[in-house]
Amino acid sequence: MTNTPTFADLGLSAQTIQAIENKGFIHPTGIQATCIPLLLKDRVDVIGQAQTGTGKTAAFGLPILELVEEQLNAVQALILAPTRELALQSAEEILSLKGGRNLEIAAVYGGAAIVNQLRQLKKGVHVVVGTPGRILDHLRRGSLVLDQLKFLVLDEADEMLDMGFLEEIEAIMVRTPKEKRTLCFSATMPDPIRRLAERYMDKPQVVRIADETLTTDLTRQLFVEVRESDKFEALTRFIDIEEKFYGIVFCRTKLQCDEVGQKLIARGYHAEALHGDLSQKQRESILNRMRTRQLAIIVATDVAARGIDISALTHVINYNLPEDPEAYVHRIGRTGRAGKQGVAITFVAQREFKRLQFIRRTIQSDIQRTAIPPIEAIIATKRKQIVERLKNLEEPNDSFLNLALEVAGSKLPETVLASVLANLYKEILDPTRYRTIEELGKPPRNEYTRLFIARGRRDGLDKRNLVDYL
Repeated sequence: MTNTPTFADLGLSAQTIQAIENKGFIHPTGIQATCIPLLLKDRVDVIGQAQTGTGKTAAFGLPILELVEEQLNAVQALILAPTRELALQSAEEILSLKGGRNLEIAAVYGGAAIVNQLRQLKKGVHVVVGTPGRILDHLRRGSLVLDQLKFLVLDEADEMLDMGFLEEIEAIMVRTPKEKRTLCFSATMPDPIRRLAERYMDKPQVVRIADETLTTDLTRQLFVEVRESDKFEALTRFIDIEEKFYGIVFCRTKLQCDEVGQKLIARGYHAEALHGDLSQKQRESILNRMRTRQLAIIVATDVAARGIDISALTHVINYNLPEDPEAYVHRIGRTGRAGKQGVAITFVAQREFKRLQFIRRTIQSDIQRTAIPPIEAIIATKRKQIVERLKNLEEPNDSFLNLALEVAGSKLPETVLASVLANLYKEILDPTRYRTIEELGKPPRNEYTRLFIARGRRDGLDKRNLVDYL
């Protein structure tokens, strides 16, 4: 498209453009193309609504880097994030975009030694990214001084409010100079954020890209109708039909999260459960294993997954239909990023269809019905994968050729190969490892269906002719 802007069109300096190009980016996202020139030109407060993974950090981070004074050794920008992971991620992103500027950027969060943070803040920092609780702690200690603050940013504001940080956020905001600019970025815009904006922002300009839905076109959104008793079987089929499944499975409770995680591990999948009962060390270990592809699946609750940023996820599975559209948007926003396709599959019970329709209308996006992959299709897919894998094997050296001749003896080569394949792939290609899923619309075996008939004795109907009627 000839009208697609580049970062060079947005009024950014040459060194910023160079830093962006070094990261391989040329064209801004919608939120970036709108917010960057607005924040550079006008001294306004801004509310930016954009889905997770659309580059909100650069949308506010680049203008901040342009407007912060290197010579002024004071905190000039404070960015609040809901979780430790998101604070670290945002700090690293801004650090990667600063180019040759002599700017100090610090990540400040709970669960880490405060001594190092005190030392860094005392030395002098231009931009601070942190979680509300730890930021407020530093303000009360006097180790964080905001009298020169130019920007206050609420990143993922809806998540911070969902996590109960409203009191801390307000306590921070009243400790900031009136002359600062306040920027609020969120995937959704619930009433609490609007009320916060009315109280603490100066005639904020709302930025929401015209005709943009709350979910990305890169994420294919599907739902499947499935009984509670069949959900785990359905999950394994959706995993196994893929050549490489790399995703997050969302569960409603910690108990269910543990149960599904343990079942997946017992079935041989590289999976772990992530929930609020884990220590910070355990949580970081799981996330690091996921990022390095030692794990293929994380089973998580909504609370535990907040702030997680793992690139190139192929799938998000909603084991339960989310309670509201905001939760749905945040869940599926973790796939379909950076130009890569993703799939979001939601398991829905019959009683949940009204809520599914409500979510559809709210997010202005179609969620299409799909079917649970049949066993035959999964086995066929796995056979194809095995054939392709074997075709691409390296040529064996002489020692293995001699060993093959020794093993074969008088047997036919295909007989020997078949024995090897059976030993390696017998379990994977065994259709009996999958349980039958009852077709919806039919009662499970040994269960009854209640029928209601608008006829009775007045219509001449009794037990005997009722049987004939049916």
